[in-house]
Amino acid sequence: MRKGYFQFKQFGVRHEKSAMKVSTDAVVLGALAGSKTKFGKIFEIGLGTGVISLMLAQRYPESLVSGVEIDKDAFEEAQFNADASPFVSRIHFQHMAIQEFLLNAQPASVDLLVSNPPYFSDHLKSVDSKRSLALHTDALSFDELLEAAAFLVDEVGEFWVILPERQMMDLIKRSQTCGFYHFSTVVLRDQPNKPVLRLICGFSKSERNFFQNEIAIKNDSGKFNSDYAHLLREFLLIF
Repeated sequence: MRKGYFQFKQFGVRHEKSAMKVSTDAVVLGALAGSKTKFGKIFEIGLGTGVISLMLAQRYPESLVSGVEIDKDAFEEAQFNADASPFVSRIHFQHMAIQEFLLNAQPASVDLLVSNPPYFSDHLKSVDSKRSLALHTDALSFDELLEAAAFLVDEVGEFWVILPERQMMDLIKRSQTCGFYHFSTVVLRDQPNKPVLRLICGFSKSERNFFQNEIAIKNDSGKFNSDYAHLLREFLLIF
């Protein structure tokens, strides 16, 4: 596999210029987001390479997938990846901040909203300005993310996010003031007895029974865990 390019089973992702490359966070969110068998309109806040949207387009073949990306280089790569994919006719990306997009957006127009958002607010920034934009909350605070979700997600829709544990606890607390119910959590660990790497959470405006699950990337012997392999077997060539 050539440098700057990641091949999935049904599509490829170029990530030469994007600050955030194809990552475990992205592919896990792409594989887990959504608790239904069908969604009409899917929207991603902060596309990066577009990999999450492409995975969702594969999982939901009847859906229309759109999203926004504030960084020009990342947007251009996301658009390139979408154009080269078999899902291009159902994908529409825009180069803008979510705050700008909302000025002309229709309320309650999204069935599934996803985001792998920036989450550092109190850490030293990278000398790479693009990486700082992708990682830090200056351009998109949690309150702004939740306000966007509250505006876009319809009454029976879902909002899915991946974050480190501490930041997710903060988001869950804030989500209650925006009318969201936290209905699902998937705990991601490197190995079964290792610390939590990430939480993947689902939110809805309608109250539901709460569901929680855990996934370890590897088993105790260091090989890929069967649950992790099952989750990504429709996407990754190694499975």
